[in-house]
Amino acid sequence: MMKTRNFKLLACAAALGLAAVSLSIAETPAASPAVAAVTAPAVEAAPPAAPAAPVAAVADIPTDPDFAAYMNNGAPVKLTGVAGPGHNAFMMICAALVLFMTLPGLALFYGGLVRSKNVLSVLAQCMGITGMVTLLWWAFGYSLTFDSGSPIFGGMHFAFLKGVTSAPNTNYSYWVSQNVFSMYQLMFAIITPALIIGAIAERMKYSAIMLFCAGWMVLVYFPLAHMVWGVDGMMNGVWNAAAKIKAIDFAGGTVVHMSSGWSALVLCLILGKRMGFGSRSFAPHSLVFTMVGTGMLWVGWYGFNAGSAVAADGVAANAFMTTTLATAVASFVWPMMEWIFRGKPTVLGFCSGAVAGLVVITPATGFVNSNGAVIIGIAAGIVPFLACTWIKNLFKYDDALDTFGVHGVGGTMGALLTGILATADVNGNLNTNLKDIVGKSLWIEQLKAIGVTIAMAVIGTLILAYLIKMVVGLRPSAEAEFQGLDLAEHGEAGYHPEEGMGHSSPVKEKTFA
Repeated sequence: MMKTRNFKLLACAAALGLAAVSLSIAETPAASPAVAAVTAPAVEAAPPAAPAAPVAAVADIPTDPDFAAYMNNGAPVKLTGVAGPGHNAFMMICAALVLFMTLPGLALFYGGLVRSKNVLSVLAQCMGITGMVTLLWWAFGYSLTFDSGSPIFGGMHFAFLKGVTSAPNTNYSYWVSQNVFSMYQLMFAIITPALIIGAIAERMKYSAIMLFCAGWMVLVYFPLAHMVWGVDGMMNGVWNAAAKIKAIDFAGGTVVHMSSGWSALVLCLILGKRMGFGSRSFAPHSLVFTMVGTGMLWVGWYGFNAGSAVAADGVAANAFMTTTLATAVASFVWPMMEWIFRGKPTVLGFCSGAVAGLVVITPATGFVNSNGAVIIGIAAGIVPFLACTWIKNLFKYDDALDTFGVHGVGGTMGALLTGILATADVNGNLNTNLKDIVGKSLWIEQLKAIGVTIAMAVIGTLILAYLIKMVVGLRPSAEAEFQGLDLAEHGEAGYHPEEGMGHSSPVKEKTFA
């Protein structure tokens, strides 16, 4: 008690001392002129200094119009044919992130959802599609998609990537090299057919998958991508004033998700159900893989969505924000739906919700604000959940990994919501050709684009599936399917548990001298 009292007294004394010093300083009179003359000899006044140069505002410093154009992602005045290093670097990173979505993101996501005897088949399908689509893209795919030509197909001026150099193609970007842009768009072309394999996992021949995907790229993806994103595409409402359908799709709701999702549904119906479907457990063999793959997809999707601005600008920043909001909200809402209707929230539910959020926000990500993103996230956690549970159980189709429920249904809903929630406040490009319909009748144009996309996906899949069925067949033998596609189609096994028990592996690896 005495120590406390002494401390308080000392504190009060210190405070009074500081106050006294402050008062003495404040009240000390200024020295009189006489005193000043005694204490300091007179000094001849120096000539006045030159006036300081006015400090320019930061915005006034760059006077070069090309600098302003670069900073605002506008058309250059003098630096034509020159790529901007910052925008180029951004797009190269985004291209790598989109490839990361397939390898290893989608491979692990799908690979964890199948049974252990089929895990390598999924990885092989993702790898095979990557190489095959790259060859098609180099030979004619990029040209058919992004060369100007007709409202449905591009021309062939860029075949074998002829003329695709480090100079920008100003039809698509003022500051990004065309070779970088072409590789960025290649990554979209790779992941789209890879999404389809989720619906037919564990029961389609590798040769049939490769043939189907090659034909599907030509019949469905290349023309659809040109129609939506090509400079003279018939559904490019943002940039083509002459577009017949004035629709919008920022990053691939129709081109990527609807096309793959609806094709997946048709293909799985033609293929039929897996052996034992409905009477045997088809539980995922590794939800750990699926969770890791989900995280990779989420991270890579920033390149997918923000990169679709084709510049490191304000539109990309908005896409980054809306992607985060919609995905996080959907990853929460889906397992809450499980909790309500099934009693427990599952890790698979969190993963499915995240992917659904990514899918549904994709066409809208550069066109909606934060409130729109949250609305989309809530819808993405509810509607695809119902599609993957109630609708799938009602019609009894075997969409093995819910490609249609998430990508088909989610992509369709996202395309429609984009037409309702898009605002020019976050993307002034909507005022270029769509000023009169944004916020009014844009959703009708979206419905038209949805109809065209579904028709192309369904018809193209029907033609290819039955043609390939006649030529090489679609399904492996019953014995191969029972054994597992890893051993039957690839001669390998993803796991060797017998080795851990001291037994030799039944798989005999080939050795080469």
